[in-house]
Amino acid sequence: MVAEEIRVRGTVQGVGFRPTVYRLAKVCGLGGNVCNDGEGVLIRVSGSEEAITEFIAKLQTECPPLAKINELIRTPYAGELDVNNFVISSSVNSAIKTEIAPDAATCLQCQKEIFDPFSRFYRYPFTNCTHCGPRLSIIRAIPYDRWNTSMSAFVMCPECAKEYHDVENRRFHAQPVACHACGASAWLERADGKAVTASMFSMLDDVDAVCTLLQRGEIVAIKGLGGFHLACDATQEVVVKKLRYSKRRYHKPFALMARDIEVIEQYCSVNLKEKELLKSPAAPIVLLRKKVLGIGDWRLGIEVEKKLAVSVAPGQNSLGFMLPYTPLHHLILRRMNRPIVLTSGNIADEPQCIDNDEAREKLRTIANYFLLHNRDIINRVDDSVVRVVGDKVQTIRRARGYAPAAISLPPGFENVPPILAMGSELKNTFCLLRGREAILSQHLGDLENSAAFHSYQETLNLYLNLFEHEPETIAIDKHPEYLSSKIGKEFADKKQIKINPVQHHYAHIAACMAENQIPLDSPPVLGIALDGLGYGEDGKLWGGEFLLADYRKFTRLATFKPVAMIGGEQAIYQPWRNTYAQLIAANIWDDCQEKYADLEIVQFLNNKPIKLLNQLIEKGINSPPASSVGRLFDAVAAAIGIYRDECSYEGQAAIAMEALVNVNSLNNDKEMLIYPFKFSFLDSIYCIDPVPMWQALLHDLQQQIPKEVIAAKFHKGLANVIMEMVKRLCQENMIHQVALTGGVFQNCVLLEQVSKSLAILGIKVLTHSLVPANDGGLSLGQAVITAAQLRR
Repeated sequence: MVAEEIRVRGTVQGVGFRPTVYRLAKVCGLGGNVCNDGEGVLIRVSGSEEAITEFIAKLQTECPPLAKINELIRTPYAGELDVNNFVISSSVNSAIKTEIAPDAATCLQCQKEIFDPFSRFYRYPFTNCTHCGPRLSIIRAIPYDRWNTSMSAFVMCPECAKEYHDVENRRFHAQPVACHACGASAWLERADGKAVTASMFSMLDDVDAVCTLLQRGEIVAIKGLGGFHLACDATQEVVVKKLRYSKRRYHKPFALMARDIEVIEQYCSVNLKEKELLKSPAAPIVLLRKKVLGIGDWRLGIEVEKKLAVSVAPGQNSLGFMLPYTPLHHLILRRMNRPIVLTSGNIADEPQCIDNDEAREKLRTIANYFLLHNRDIINRVDDSVVRVVGDKVQTIRRARGYAPAAISLPPGFENVPPILAMGSELKNTFCLLRGREAILSQHLGDLENSAAFHSYQETLNLYLNLFEHEPETIAIDKHPEYLSSKIGKEFADKKQIKINPVQHHYAHIAACMAENQIPLDSPPVLGIALDGLGYGEDGKLWGGEFLLADYRKFTRLATFKPVAMIGGEQAIYQPWRNTYAQLIAANIWDDCQEKYADLEIVQFLNNKPIKLLNQLIEKGINSPPASSVGRLFDAVAAAIGIYRDECSYEGQAAIAMEALVNVNSLNNDKEMLIYPFKFSFLDSIYCIDPVPMWQALLHDLQQQIPKEVIAAKFHKGLANVIMEMVKRLCQENMIHQVALTGGVFQNCVLLEQVSKSLAILGIKVLTHSLVPANDGGLSLGQAVITAAQLRR
């Protein structure tokens, strides 16, 4: 007989790991015990060497669905153990090194129970077990035990307690376990304060009544898992438009939820990978290609009600769908044969409401009814957004279902000191680095909004306390005006610790390297970071960069030609400003007056205050030059008539232009379909100049070439010049790996075109999957760069 202590680290608390350990120990005839502590799960076993070896093997192959083992360490144990019995011991408080599981979608067994009239969980909207349910959204502290969650307010009834303590039951130690008798409850309220009575609806209960309300064209605020949502029938244009204007979200596409895959397939093409994502425990919003239905389709028996409201996703060729991921959603949608809009319960770009009184106050002018419940949301968690590009998942927004699952760092990052990376200004996340893992926060939004900024501070404090994280260094973006950087500086001053400013695009590239497991001491890669803008090493605005980079340093090898952002931030929301600046920079505005005076874009620009604009450019008044590829996209979109005058969010025009691309033109390999760019030099580095592209594009506009073809030619031309630059830089610098990153590479057309052309050249292409290519992944890059530089 031998005895061993087995330390298991990873996502192993609140996921049914201890019951699995118990069951396998019994199967293998072992004695001993298992408990949760701050580091994860601690197992002590006694038995034969063969039995313990078998137990370890089974533990790794029969891991619970939501569990993830990052590390398993075996050491001899000299203490006393009960060799004839195996027990689950109470949790032990110790230094926090374990992980918190993300919230998980309702499992199939729980779904079955809520629709089974003979189950005591029949129609209970908060049913869960160790395989599903709330985690991050309800936790206050580690270890993940009931008294450390918002479920501490609910005392288990005898039946729930029996299941909770029954090691053979799938609800064994499921911390949120509850039922109608002892758990949270949901109820319906009218926004005007008047009473809701059963006689108003044909309904089973208040949750079922929501379906009736949605079918009648009402807007309902629903308290969900990580925040409030605003819901309405997605096929009723009048109500969708009303929601859009009441919420002050004028153009951004709305997320949709449908009862099942079959409903989704009436509107979108869904491949196997996309189905897997929709049905996964993370249950994210998946961006899917719209089905194009002609007039004749409606005459073939397809009901008119299946036609979505135009205002759901204006100017898009894709729709963001998710499946129900809580019992509440399943119960609401049981009778709903068409999709519903399910968008964040907020106004404009504020954070989601999470408190009942807050929602009543802020959403009463939008929603007619409120579906509320009394289980507190501790952590605000937005819905995650993903898409499939080729055969690879691309994360657009990392939140519910994924955060805060740890990201394993590449070889060489073992035992790094604790680091806190503050992230960016937009699409913010922060990152805690410890050991050999990175804990990335959920998506926190744009910090320029005061409510989002306040939420960022609250969430940061919560994470630091949850994980007992005491950073030795703070990593920030180099932009001096980013609010995240300012908080980082204040934190560092208060704690008297080091601060490490990291260049924006370098951080993008490092994040891509880290998630692709590029080891710390690997040779440099060529990183291509294309985005809206970031603060450069020279104090100027960058946004189209080719950097030779490892984790410790980088060299700027090439860029796109800098062009003035006339009016500064105004250029982000008024794309025509970028078009004019590009034409001036290309020195072809005068030609436009002679050759292209009849063009709509030229006439439009001539109605603007040209003299004032020229003065702003010449004198550099609030018109900083930027090498931004994001603004180049805006300029082209405005030139061909897409959101020319105004945009309500960054990148709107570029996204619409991507949706417009003519696939036949894109796949035509004739040389005439590629807009030309030229190479020049800027400050001794290569520079991509779009002058010939503009000349060709203006000619096409004059020839009345369709917008769809022009959009395809621009995408293909841009991909081609990137490939040519990469080929040159790789040959000159002996590089074999290229990282594609930055928000512009969320453009599927550009990403696929560049990836395909580089693969043909035999170059290994690194892209994002675990973290967003946009600023949502920036904090990971800041953290690993700081760790690498500290190790040096």
